[in-house]
Amino acid sequence: MSLSEQEIIRREKLQKLTDLGIDAFPAAEYKITDSTKSIKQNFEEGKKVVIAGRLMSRRIQGKASFAELQDSEGRIQVYFNRDEICTGEDKTLYNEVYKHLLDIGDIIGIEGELFKTQVGEMTVMVKNFTLLTKSLRPLPLPKVDAEGNVFDGFTDAELRYRQRYADLVVNPHVKEIFVKRTKLFNAMRTFFNDAGYFEVETPILQSIPGGAAARPFITHHNALDIPLYLRIANELYLKRLIVGGFDGVYEFSKNFRNEGMDRTHNPEFTAMEIYVAYKDYNWMMDFTEKLLEFCATSVNGTSESVFGEHTISWKAPYPRVSMTEAILKYTGFDITGKSEQELFDFAKSIGIEVDETMGKGKLIDEIFGEKCEGNFIQPTFITDYPVEMSPLTKKHRSQEGLTERFELMVCGKEIANAYSELNDPIDQRQRFEHQLLLSEKGDDEAGQFIDEDFLRALEYGMPPTSGLGIGMDRLIMFLTNNPSIQEVLFFPQMRPEKKTPAVELGEDEKVILEILNSQEEAMELNEVKNRSQLSGKKWDKASKTLTKNNLVKVEKIDEVLLMKLV
Repeated sequence: MSLSEQEIIRREKLQKLTDLGIDAFPAAEYKITDSTKSIKQNFEEGKKVVIAGRLMSRRIQGKASFAELQDSEGRIQVYFNRDEICTGEDKTLYNEVYKHLLDIGDIIGIEGELFKTQVGEMTVMVKNFTLLTKSLRPLPLPKVDAEGNVFDGFTDAELRYRQRYADLVVNPHVKEIFVKRTKLFNAMRTFFNDAGYFEVETPILQSIPGGAAARPFITHHNALDIPLYLRIANELYLKRLIVGGFDGVYEFSKNFRNEGMDRTHNPEFTAMEIYVAYKDYNWMMDFTEKLLEFCATSVNGTSESVFGEHTISWKAPYPRVSMTEAILKYTGFDITGKSEQELFDFAKSIGIEVDETMGKGKLIDEIFGEKCEGNFIQPTFITDYPVEMSPLTKKHRSQEGLTERFELMVCGKEIANAYSELNDPIDQRQRFEHQLLLSEKGDDEAGQFIDEDFLRALEYGMPPTSGLGIGMDRLIMFLTNNPSIQEVLFFPQMRPEKKTPAVELGEDEKVILEILNSQEEAMELNEVKNRSQLSGKKWDKASKTLTKNNLVKVEKIDEVLLMKLV
């Protein structure tokens, strides 16, 4: 394992702590009485408190030091005084442990008393402290100069997603996104439970991937010696439960689709699906707009949210536009009654990439996606999809060739999909067979299987039912003003991390690193050079090696060159 100079120094400090008889990773419970938040909300001068958290900054001034401690709810100033901590003759705990063996990022427990400084800042006077965890890797903390300008913020997206643990520590505002995400799930559960619907769980490993048009992930069950698929949707299992006698069931499901990744797609994502017996898609539109207004208000305290340059109003009701009307309005082309060849020719004529594997449904979907989607900013129901696009949907009761389906569009993106569910097993079999033909034609997202067990369930009889699916990741993006799905997933899927080549440092490089390690802030480059006592040639070579390997950084602030550790 290749270690940076700072990591080596921290491990040396760990050994010194061990030599002093201090366990840097104690197992015993540390009983906490307060948090940074509770202290600030219920401040009482002289109150005794016990808190724990990370040491995030400190300013050592001889026998006294102000520092900041960060826990899960915020930061608070703490005051270390040598004579308050070390009341006897032995000053090791302050002089050696605190001043020299602790580092920024270490997790410590503090027993102390509350007071306010002369400028009125709530502070904990440390009476005793305990090292709870030694941090062996320095946090990527941003630097702030005397004017309050921030440098070297931990903002690189790829690093933040790979090291979300560090991101959450040094960018506390990121945590609020995930707090709101949980609020959204809780609000939705409350809405469903209050309506009398029942939360369930269905299989993730499935023998037949169904319920959506998507390419699945495949695995193998060794004991049964059969292929299994990670679910692409839970729809067909939830419908089985409606057959079984439940009037309303819902599930928050992890779904997996073996497709591309971009700012709005992750191969693993969370969907919510709900199915309610004796309802249709008109009822479900009313239900959906009330649900989303309730959720937006629960998450943000208002029925509005900002997304980019748009202010979205989630307040019901939402406009309803048929897909045929939308395509006609934005392309001038009426898809009603058009053949596959006519749709193919039109799509090609307006610059849409098409190929021979595309059936009518895929062609219409491409036309709508390219020319219409982006026009719908405020929540809008797009209704009445062509039957070729909706293999699980009941045919429209009054319009030939259409189905009773809607999608909810927001800022040009789909966040919800709903049907009057197809419950005719004969019609359903024909739809499955049509999807199978498309698959054989080369459409790798079309259904490749006929789920005989699901058809058998329908043959027992499923009552008229409406179902709704909502992409939870995409919905929270809109509620927290995040254009990238990676921002709302704790651990998004990433490409394999490239291995950083080991760097062999010579004595000259180590001298420079040792000087920089002795300071917590950046140093003037000339001062580092003078203290290193290296010749000009040796200095140039050593400093170039360190900067090239991203171990130190040189920057210019107010005409002064500064050198610091990365």
